[in-house]
Amino acid sequence: MKCEEIFAALEMLEKERGIPQDFMMGKIIQALTAAYKKDHEGVENVIVDVNEEKKDLRMYVQKEIVEEVENPGSQISLEDARAMSAKYQLGGVVNIPVKNVEFGRIAAGNGKQVIIQGLREAEHGMIYDEWGSKQHEILTGTVHRIDPRGTVHLRIGSGSEATEGLMGVNEQVPGEELTEGQLVKVYLVEVRRTTRGPQVMVSRTHPGLVKRLFELEVPEIQSGIVQIKSISREAGSRTKMAVHSTDPMIDPVGSCVGPRGQRVDRVVTELRGEKIDIIKWSADPAEFVANALNPAHVVNVFVNEQEKACRVVVPDNQLSLAIGKEGQNARLAARLTSWKIDIKSQSQVDEQVEAEAGEAPTVEGDAE
Repeated sequence: MKCEEIFAALEMLEKERGIPQDFMMGKIIQALTAAYKKDHEGVENVIVDVNEEKKDLRMYVQKEIVEEVENPGSQISLEDARAMSAKYQLGGVVNIPVKNVEFGRIAAGNGKQVIIQGLREAEHGMIYDEWGSKQHEILTGTVHRIDPRGTVHLRIGSGSEATEGLMGVNEQVPGEELTEGQLVKVYLVEVRRTTRGPQVMVSRTHPGLVKRLFELEVPEIQSGIVQIKSISREAGSRTKMAVHSTDPMIDPVGSCVGPRGQRVDRVVTELRGEKIDIIKWSADPAEFVANALNPAHVVNVFVNEQEKACRVVVPDNQLSLAIGKEGQNARLAARLTSWKIDIKSQSQVDEQVEAEAGEAPTVEGDAE
């Protein structure tokens, strides 16, 4: 590959694929210097001079001018330097041109290969930057295939900008069956760099998916008036979401539910029927924990700030509701509030109080 062909190829790549010529030229220079050093053991300093106007490349070996040469790969004697030009002085440097024939051979052997490798690397970098900027966003993908291990491969985007998203088994909602060609909304968890290029990792179980879905449906969240403070989720079954309004005239729970429940219904439909409890956030831990145990009614909450734990008292007929099936309601409430929650019924608390009173020691005085 001649120098003119290299410049023409780089110019074409920039126009057609948007890959900067500077990036590709840097890769070519790196490859040329590495190839020359490999063929000339001991050579340390190799320079490639780029002349964009003349579309030309020149290679030089740079050596330091010394009195006595100890390292021929990086040094040249003053006598030999003066033989090239009388202007050279001790301690200076000499750029010795590499012969055109040798340089041409190196360029021809490495030019095409470097361009192909650089092109692949640049495209991978562009994909990483593009999708990395969409991290933690909601995307719509088409199920392309499901491999034997259960990983779902999705086509995300369209045309030349499309890429493949991977959804592992742990990121799939239990019981949710996906079929090839199906459109699904997913949450972009991260973009990983791998030897085979960027991997776009997506999820249907991440709590962030619920948050983004509500952001799409609720204008008050988009404007910042209503804030989603925390979310706890057991995908496919139930989600609890704590919301807060910066405007006392705006009901945060009502805003998320929407007129006749339309807003929350659209989110539930996208999540294939997953139940969603929307509760009001509070800076008061006792109130927040009581709200988080919705739909159960709470009689009292005793807070231990030091251990960040609380004991919750509920009516006897509300105990199973507060705990939930297999402990789900209490578990989600604990995650939502980040507090340890111990739930007791009113009768259990009364019995404990009576037992403690009965165990209290009595002091008998001497009879007068």
